Amino acid sequence: MASTSTPPAAVKDTLLDPYSSSLRYSYFAPVSPFFDAYDRFSLWRADLGLPHPGTVENLQKEAKSTHLTNFIFDGARADLTKSLSMSPLFQVTHSFALGSQTAPPSYNFGAIFGSTKVFLQGGVDHDGNVSGRFNYGWTGSTVTKLQAQLSSQIGHNMIQFEHDYQGQDFSLNAKAMNPSPTDGTGIYVGSYLQSITKNIALGFESIYQRPTPDVSEFSSAYLAKITGTDKNWIATAQTQGLGVLQATYWQKLSEKVEVAADLQLIAMPNRREAITTIGAKYDLRLATFRAQLESTGKVSALLEQRFTPTFAFLISGEIDHWNSKAKVGLGVMIESSSLTPEEMGMPPQS
Repeated sequence: MASTSTPPAAVKDTLLDPYSSSLRYSYFAPVSPFFDAYDRFSLWRADLGLPHPGTVENLQKEAKSTHLTNFIFDGARADLTKSLSMSPLFQVTHSFALGSQTAPPSYNFGAIFGSTKVFLQGGVDHDGNVSGRFNYGWTGSTVTKLQAQLSSQIGHNMIQFEHDYQGQDFSLNAKAMNPSPTDGTGIYVGSYLQSITKNIALGFESIYQRPTPDVSEFSSAYLAKITGTDKNWIATAQTQGLGVLQATYWQKLSEKVEVAADLQLIAMPNRREAITTIGAKYDLRLATFRAQLESTGKVSALLEQRFTPTFAFLISGEIDHWNSKAKVGLGVMIESSSLTPEEMGMPPQS
């Protein structure tokens, strides 16, 4: 008569768990050395304690925030912002611009909504052009982004899909601009940045352009980033094809003073050009002053003075010595809220 005794616990667990260690070994025995090598490699990287290198998109973030190329304006400008909620964040903005030498008068209405996982930003101008951005954070290291622009002008419509993944010591990004699933046209970009030491990070960015099914182009850029041990200086270099180089250097001299330099070098058979930009940023208690000098003969400055936390006055100026031109801009930024200090998360005021 057959025995009906209960099998040992180890045998019982194996029978109930089809993915037990012994069965995993039998199933993946041909490739198990690769898994073991990957595990050892992951442990070795974790022991190095390499820092996160940042992203390719923000490779030159510190230098750009010090220079005023992205901040300078001319004519008159006004930004009126009203906060309707702080948690989640919800605010609307009315922006006016007129008197510019390079752009016609414009009005833009924008809105921002933000929570722990979702970020929404949209805007519409007086011509009916609509733009929007949507970010969704799946985890603390994975974000999917969608950006769109709709315009009545031919060739100005755009849609972009993007996905970011931030590892412990690397960053990975993939994006597609105006992709067409039918004929494969569009612009596709992939980038990767990896820390190889605690101070040095290397990476690349590849771009595949296919404006028509019969025309395509592929190019790659190589990146390098060196960060000081105390993170008070950062140097970057980026090659954009043969004969094109961009390098930046940023340093924080004190808690209030930052300086930066940018070099763009083009050395091609039909074009040779070099542009150098140096700038400084000085933070006061309620003001920020930026100054910039370019090798093309342009000298520019921007002052942002806050009289109160909700009211700021801006004045910018640029002089082009080589072309004998000058630009001046005046602006105001006003922020208001119908929320009480408690609703905004601020301590109660007497």
